[in-house]
Amino acid sequence: MTVYFIGAGPGAPDLITVRGLKLIERCPVCLYAGSLVPEEIVHAAPTDALVKDTAPMHLDEIIADMKTAHEAGQDVARVHSGDPAIYGAVAEQMRRLDALGINYEVVPGVPAFAGAAAKLATELTLPEIAQTVIITRTGMKASSMPEFEQLEILGQSRATLAIHLSIRNLDYVRRSLERYYGADCPVVIAYRATWPDELYIRTTLEGMKEEVRKHKITRTALILVGKVFGENNFRDSDLYNAEYSHVLRNVGKKKKAKAAG
Repeated sequence: MTVYFIGAGPGAPDLITVRGLKLIERCPVCLYAGSLVPEEIVHAAPTDALVKDTAPMHLDEIIADMKTAHEAGQDVARVHSGDPAIYGAVAEQMRRLDALGINYEVVPGVPAFAGAAAKLATELTLPEIAQTVIITRTGMKASSMPEFEQLEILGQSRATLAIHLSIRNLDYVRRSLERYYGADCPVVIAYRATWPDELYIRTTLEGMKEEVRKHKITRTALILVGKVFGENNFRDSDLYNAEYSHVLRNVGKKKKAKAAG
């Protein structure tokens, strides 16, 4: 048997990958993160499958269910939100499975920041504006940050930031970034991106706390920070520049061939 760690995507049921959905449809055991995985995805499990919401369960209980499935020779669809590689808490599960000799595979999913960018119709990397996207979070009670990943350090890059799990830490976010990005830097608060009740608030570092308080948002929100969210005055990429040559479009040779003919 195999345990499949499946990224269900950011919220919209049809954003799961074809591979992930097909696995859910055939696995006799489905363990899913109920607070963040859409019910429609779980409903795709076989009618006789064991389907369990792991939100109220602790790690030992989850691994015990996987071990039971292993002993019965049953594949497990372990369904997480977004992409398992980003704040998925899958590494500790895989470590336990390694110790038990249980096979597993990872099926990637659409991460929340990508889902939000798509709904905003915004490119996160614009020529000469930002060419780097940093996915991070801030330290809270349950989890601290490594010394050199503090927002004060990452902010020096002026890159596009996708800040997870930090909607209750807005004072710190502003204080850490304002010196590098400016108080008027565009910010988008993406609440439950791609879900039916999604909300996108366009604001600034200076105004974001007031806006979040106004809309009473306390969880399940992503903070997107960067010039790309308010910049239209950027130069075109050279990728489709008629005068720019690359391996798939050699302008110089084509011009010479045309002149010779």
